[in-house]
Amino acid sequence: MDRPEPTKAWAATRAALAASLAEIDGVLPGSVVVRRLACGKPGCACKADPEALHGPYIQWSRSVGGKTITRWLSAEQAARYQPWFDNARRLKELVAKLEIASIQAFESTEHPPRARGSSPTQSRNRRRSAPTSGT
Repeated sequence: MDRPEPTKAWAATRAALAASLAEIDGVLPGSVVVRRLACGKPGCACKADPEALHGPYIQWSRSVGGKTITRWLSAEQAARYQPWFDNARRLKELVAKLEIASIQAFESTEHPPRARGSSPTQSRNRRRSAPTSGT
């Protein structure tokens, strides 16, 4: 039985995903949050009602070797590097899609769909359940 070449199955999808990956420049993983904080001074406006919290403070956190690393960013830094944070999220999405396309290519090449009723499980089940004779 002739099988299609694995490189041809899903080739257009994989090529498009690879082209999208090639467009990615810088990548900064982790998460960025903007915080407004209260300080410890008892007479500060941040303790008033309504609160006038300090900030905004921009915090970038990521994991390095199993440890969380946190950096404070200025508004200018956050704006300058926002495309790189977006790229990290896009990179994860593209890699996940590329994995799916590759698995589909493998499955369609190495394990083509079987005709109905010819799965090994069904054959085994038929052999196990021998007809019983009624008396």
